[in-house]
Amino acid sequence: MNPHDGAPAPFADPAAAPTSPGAEPVAETADGPQTAAPVGPDEAPDPLDLERIGRDLDGVEAALRRLDDGTYWSDEVTGEALPDELLAADPVARRVEG
Repeated sequence: MNPHDGAPAPFADPAAAPTSPGAEPVAETADGPQTAAPVGPDEAPDPLDLERIGRDLDGVEAALRRLDDGTYWSDEVTGEALPDELLAADPVARRVEG
């Protein structure tokens, strides 16, 4: 279905349309549309890890506070500059590990 209007998604080749009930195309490849496997009644999706999400949000809030006070680019304990590569890989990094 088209998520914008509730109408079924058009397919140039009806044979390429999803065959599983409720399966939506998630990507178009040279072999045709790829579909996500539907979750069956006995297959519940993984529960949300609310503790991890909370820790991630705490890290983002700390990074935003550090941006506001001008300390984002420094190790919060030693004051050593955080390498650009570290911040590119982990934007909420607060320490130079090692």
